[in-house]
Amino acid sequence: MRCSDVERLWDEMREGIEPAREHVLAHLRGCPECQEVYRENEGIAYCLTCLPLVEPPQSLVPKILEHIKATVKIAPPDSLARVDSPLGTLFVAFRHSGITAVALDGGEGEEAIVARLQRRLGRGLVPSSCPPQWVTDIVATYFREHKTDLAKVDISELTPFEQSALKAAASIPPGEVRSYGWIAETIGQPTAARAVGRAMARNPVLLLYPCHRVVDANGQLNQYACGGVELKARVLELEGYRAKVPAGVASRPR
Repeated sequence: MRCSDVERLWDEMREGIEPAREHVLAHLRGCPECQEVYRENEGIAYCLTCLPLVEPPQSLVPKILEHIKATVKIAPPDSLARVDSPLGTLFVAFRHSGITAVALDGGEGEEAIVARLQRRLGRGLVPSSCPPQWVTDIVATYFREHKTDLAKVDISELTPFEQSALKAAASIPPGEVRSYGWIAETIGQPTAARAVGRAMARNPVLLLYPCHRVVDANGQLNQYACGGVELKARVLELEGYRAKVPAGVASRPR
């Protein structure tokens, strides 16, 4: 079994975020699974440092390049469409398997949004001046019924933990909220509330997988991936959510 925290560290490193050494060491001290892996590889690492340096043959680099060319498949770019909505312009990335990303313009501008989506997806984006009907239908259905045909939303490239957390969020009815702890318990990892928060923050398909319905244990909305707390509150209000008194305390969180 792979450690879910390590998987998230790898995700962050792929996005160019350098994890702090103290963070890695703190995780290692508290994770028996990673401690075992470390012990297994510590001896190998030491033996490798004892080997003499060897000059590679001149033919090695061409062979490596040929191998990479034959085995590494470069993913084709997704299409990217601008779709009007009650919240403003949505940037919707999609491919044959479904919608892969949704972004709102929180004031950063189209160029920055496209760059952010490319980093998150790990592949290019090609503008689509006329999105297919099924894409616009999914967006329209969300704003009309606050529901989504998730068979047409592709989150298959997320980590298993992220997929589980988002699927649990999708089970929350429109107009209601649940806590990060509730999500963690629902997916069978009751101590992973903080990790759930990170998964919600990294949700590439805003609205369609409703991370906005997830709040903290006190009912506070916290930050939203794009646009901040105000936008999160606006999305919830569109779905019929009304905060209980005192203001900011959510309905039915655990």
